[in-house]
Amino acid sequence: MTEEQVILVDENDNQIGLMPKMEAHEKALLHRAFSVFIFNDENELMLQQRALHKYHSPGLWTNTCCSHQRDGETNLEAGKRRLQEEMGFVTDLKESTSFIYKAPFDNGLTEHEYDHIMIGNYNKAPNINVDEVADWKWMSPEAVKVDMALHPQNYTAWFKIIFEKFYEFINVNNL
Repeated sequence: MTEEQVILVDENDNQIGLMPKMEAHEKALLHRAFSVFIFNDENELMLQQRALHKYHSPGLWTNTCCSHQRDGETNLEAGKRRLQEEMGFVTDLKESTSFIYKAPFDNGLTEHEYDHIMIGNYNKAPNINVDEVADWKWMSPEAVKVDMALHPQNYTAWFKIIFEKFYEFINVNNL
């Protein structure tokens, strides 16, 4: 099986190359990524707990799903693909905002991503892929904020960054 490639980008999100995912994380090179936030009609956010065998951030809570775009794939196509692969459903998504972040991990890898945020609406239970997801739950943005302040170690680095940067926007407008 060939290792997944990530899209290397500059600070303006212009593609400058492709690289195996692990190599990009070992070298902390900026690459394109996305994070999907699914809300229900009660304005609760669907969180996932990452599978316990993930190579980084295992067992931590995070946004509904996230991953990397494939070469030639739009942000929305990538978001819908990964939502189906991880959470077992597809819904309409819309692009919201994007930002660059850098988060080193204890295992020597670093996420350095140009992260595209997408949002959608869904009201049913997901059909999680247990190879990717250990558990899931709905939480209001306010409850996430409180729990994250009390137990920051339970959440992924990128989710904490996104939540801190965009909390007011999330709470008022669903991003």
